Amino acid sequence: MPTYIVNVRDRAGKAYKEKVEALSSEQARNLLKSKYPTIGKAKKAGLDLDLSGIQMRFTNVSIKDKAVFSRQFAVMINAGVAIVRCLGVLSEQCANPKLKGALTSISSKVQEGSSLSDAMKKHPECFDQLYVSMVEAGEVGGVLDEVLNRISKLLEDMARLGNQVKSAMAYPVAVGLLAVGTFVAMTLFLIPIFADIFQSMNVELPALTQFMMTLSSLMRSWKVLIPIVGISGTVFIVLQYYKTPVGRVQIDGFLLKMPLFGELNEKSVVARFCRVFGTLTRSGVPILNCLDIVRDTAGNQVIANAIEAAKREIQQGGMLSLALQQEKVFPPLAIQMISIGEETGELDAMMMKVADFYEDEVEQALKALTSIIEPLMMVLVAVLVGTILLAMYLPMFKMFDALA
Repeated sequence: MPTYIVNVRDRAGKAYKEKVEALSSEQARNLLKSKYPTIGKAKKAGLDLDLSGIQMRFTNVSIKDKAVFSRQFAVMINAGVAIVRCLGVLSEQCANPKLKGALTSISSKVQEGSSLSDAMKKHPECFDQLYVSMVEAGEVGGVLDEVLNRISKLLEDMARLGNQVKSAMAYPVAVGLLAVGTFVAMTLFLIPIFADIFQSMNVELPALTQFMMTLSSLMRSWKVLIPIVGISGTVFIVLQYYKTPVGRVQIDGFLLKMPLFGELNEKSVVARFCRVFGTLTRSGVPILNCLDIVRDTAGNQVIANAIEAAKREIQQGGMLSLALQQEKVFPPLAIQMISIGEETGELDAMMMKVADFYEDEVEQALKALTSIIEPLMMVLVAVLVGTILLAMYLPMFKMFDALA
C-alpha cells in the first residue's frame, strides 16, 4: 500500500505533514479528518512503487464479488446497521482491491452527505447502471435491504448461467486444444524422423505420406507465418468491423441464427432480458428506465434495437408484448407469456417465470450440445492422430510387401 504525505493544520492553526498509508490520496485525507480540522493536499511519498495501484488496474470486479457484497450489505442493513458503518466493515474484509477502493470512496461520499446511489455512480467499473438504478429505487422506496437481496439473487442467477456455459464448453475446448497440439507436435517432431528413414531407403512414398512430409516441411519454415498472419488479419478485421454499428448488428444477428449455437444464444439473451427486466420492475424502477437498462445490458445489438423500438412504441401508448412481437426477434412463447403478464397486471412475476423457463431451456440445450460435441471431439483426435500414424506406416507396409 502506498504512503501519502498530507498537509494538515491543527485547531491552533499550526501546519504539519502527516504520513499515512492509503489506497488513494482521497482515502489518505479521509483517514485524517477525525484528527485534524483542516486537511490539505495529499502527495505520494518518494518514488514508492504503487503495487496496489497496478493490481487494481488489472483486477476486475466479478459478478460473484458483487453478489457476495450485496448479500452481506443487505443482511447488515436489515439488522439496523448504519450504511456508513456497513461500507466500512465490508471494505475492510473485501479481498478484491478494486472493489475495496471503491467502497472506501463511496463511504467517504456518503459521510459527506451524498446518497448511496450517487456515490456508486462514480465507480462504473464496479457498479453498472443496472446496479445503481436498483439501489436508487431502493433508497426512494425505503426498501434498500430488500432491493439488495434482489440484486444479489439476480447476480447469482446470472453467474450461475454463465458458469453453466463455461463448464459445458470447457471439456470440448480442452480436447480440441489437445488434439491440435498433438497433431502439431507430431507433425513437427515425429514426421521428420521418419522422413529421413524413407529418404535413405529410396522408397516410393504414398500420396498421404508425401502430403504429410510436405506439410511438416512447410510448418518448419518461415512460410508457416503466411496462414498465421492471414488468420490474425481476418480476426482483426472482423473485430474492427464489429465495432461499427452495421457490423455489430450483422454479426449479432448471425450469432442468433448460426447453426447449433444460434438457438442457445437466443434463449440465453431472452432469459437475461426477462430476469433483469422483472427484477427492475419488481424493485420499483419505472418501466421506461427499465427498458433503457435492459437495452444497455442485453449483450446483443439486435435484441437491444428491438428493445429500443419497444420503448418508442410504449411511449406512444402501445403494449410491450405487441412492440416486441413486431420486431420478430423474441420467441413466440416469450411474447405470449409477457402478454399474459400485462393483461393480469403481474408483468414482473411473469417475466421471472419466463426467465426461469428459458434458463432451464439453456441448461438442457447445453447438456444436449455437450453430448453431441464430446464424441465429435474424440473422433477429431482419432482422425488427426490416426492420419499421421497411417502416413508413417503406409510406406513400411509397402516395403514389407516388396520383400515378400
